[in-house]
Amino acid sequence: MIELTDAAISKAIERTSREGRNDIRLGVNSSGCAGYSYIIEFADNLSGDDVRIEYGKFSIIINKDQVKFFRGARLDWVKEGLNESFKIINPNETYSCGCGASVTFEE
Repeated sequence: MIELTDAAISKAIERTSREGRNDIRLGVNSSGCAGYSYIIEFADNLSGDDVRIEYGKFSIIINKDQVKFFRGARLDWVKEGLNESFKIINPNETYSCGCGASVTFEE
């Protein structure tokens, strides 16, 4: 469904351990000029509509209706200059806005 790089796994373990949480939610929201923006946050509330992907010390949580957006995608931890963050590399994107804050998917 979604692949995690070694750097993303290491950072996810570090962050979940530090915060005392086990679940990271990936998702999309309608927003931005291209249509959708990614969500990467701790998952405090789980529902029956969530899909859990276990990675040992943590889990990735994706709402079942949004799984289609993440098929074949990869989550990485990248350093760009002084900034560090999780980054989703997604072959399902058909367009991203110039500032990189939102994307479009072929549905």
